Amino acid sequence: MRTWASVLDGTGLRIAAVASRFNHLISLRLLDACRDELRRRGVAEEDLHLAWVPGAFEIPAIARALAASGRYDAVVAVGCVIRGDTPHFDYVCRAVTDGVREAARDTGVPVIFGVLTTDDVDQALARAGMGGENRGVEFARAAVEMAHLRRAIEGPPGARR
Repeated sequence: MRTWASVLDGTGLRIAAVASRFNHLISLRLLDACRDELRRRGVAEEDLHLAWVPGAFEIPAIARALAASGRYDAVVAVGCVIRGDTPHFDYVCRAVTDGVREAARDTGVPVIFGVLTTDDVDQALARAGMGGENRGVEFARAAVEMAHLRRAIEGPPGARR
């Protein structure tokens, strides 16, 4: 059986991120860790692009636009939705989850789901590196690995059908 190796060298990859300004502290901490890990993995600073959006609900539209542009090997969607006292949390989580999934499915470009969905601020902070591991590192590794896997299967951007 043929298997594709996991490649975590980001040299030559172009990665875009779309991040929510809502819960900015969390998004920024996740982005910083993601960017640092991408650079450690060899992605050049000029090949990292970032688009800010107002909130998590707006992430999918821009993630889709970035992925559909043909300029990126992967897109990382970054944000945080914290449960409140109303069902709004459920609607936003469903919309962003479905939208990110559909952006990846419809464009074929890996779109990494880096949107935390937590019950409270403490959980969000722990996942953003305050008292725990920063999940932004995982988002970066997933972007690099998925970009290489896609290239191995389909070829680099521009060479795809």
